[in-house]
Amino acid sequence: MAKTEEFGEEIADFVRRVAELKSARSVPADDLGTVLDAAIFELDHVADQLRPLYERLAAEGHLGSGTPDRDEQRLLRAIFQHLPLPVTLVDRESVVRRMNSAATSFTGVRAGYATGRPLTGFLLHADRVAFRSQTAAVARGEGDRSLTVHLQRNPHLPVRATLTALRPGAEPRTAVLVVLQPGTHLAGSHTSPQESFHAPAPDLGEATRHAARMDLADAMTTALLTAPAGDRAAVLERAAKVLHPRFADWVIADEGAARQRRTTVLGPPDAPVGDVLAQAPAACPLVVEAARGGALMLQVRPEDPDSFGRDVSGAPVLVRAQVTSLLCVPLRGRSDGPVEGVLTLFRSGARLAFSMAEAQTVDVMSRHIALAMARHAGPAPG
Repeated sequence: MAKTEEFGEEIADFVRRVAELKSARSVPADDLGTVLDAAIFELDHVADQLRPLYERLAAEGHLGSGTPDRDEQRLLRAIFQHLPLPVTLVDRESVVRRMNSAATSFTGVRAGYATGRPLTGFLLHADRVAFRSQTAAVARGEGDRSLTVHLQRNPHLPVRATLTALRPGAEPRTAVLVVLQPGTHLAGSHTSPQESFHAPAPDLGEATRHAARMDLADAMTTALLTAPAGDRAAVLERAAKVLHPRFADWVIADEGAARQRRTTVLGPPDAPVGDVLAQAPAACPLVVEAARGGALMLQVRPEDPDSFGRDVSGAPVLVRAQVTSLLCVPLRGRSDGPVEGVLTLFRSGARLAFSMAEAQTVDVMSRHIALAMARHAGPAPG
């Protein structure tokens, strides 16, 4: 193996030197002789050094055709993809390397999106630390592990995650194979384990979703045109009521830029709305960044639980609200105009994450809200 790696390094160095020779074609005519000598030296190196090394490796079997190995790898990949159980391959940092078809259906996440992202991003915040710790232990060779976790898309369904160490091919690092299986259902749940493997088929086409966004924009326009004059807070409150709950589970409105004040918080029934309303906007990094003139921010499965600060109880708002996706947008009538406020939207539980199309709709509505606020009153506070 060491000889094969040495040969590969020699070839890589040779390719780099050839690229340098190609770039030297533009040197003055008087210096072309030096370039030609270097090219002849490289060709001699291939003939005298690399060719004999290749022949020795081939004779020793290090450079065989590899067809049986490739066939075996193709077979294993096919088995991995078609396993009826949700299976994911992660590294010691819980970053997804591969995810089979059953896992994409079970988690509701496309394999192309999941690859390169931590698997913990699809779990509830409370389960992430334990999962990372157990994954690292398995990767260190401390034995297989099993624990119960909860997916953000279905937080009420316990999922049994079984972790086992795996060394793919000749790779130097140990990977971890994660098998996900539905655990015992909570009382009152009517979803069978077999049904939970498959994401529900969407019952609305793209045309219907587009129509819903147009209806939302129309409702927002009507609310803004009928808002009482001279009352900026009333404009924000009306806009929030249009968005909640048909578009977002949580709607948080902050007025002003430099000296912000929270005017409206709408959330699910029995949610800690009062605690979020009492939170200072200056303690919310996302709100502060938006108020400074930042662009609209769309986050799916936010990684940083403190990005929206903590409530009066000291708990991260995103964790307590079980946020799975969010939109945070500055309210500004024109690109170079002042920020009138900040609007933040949360979705939680099994609700689909905000899409790019929905974010664009909110961006348009935010400009209309800002214009209505500026029309009904003087400059924004702060």
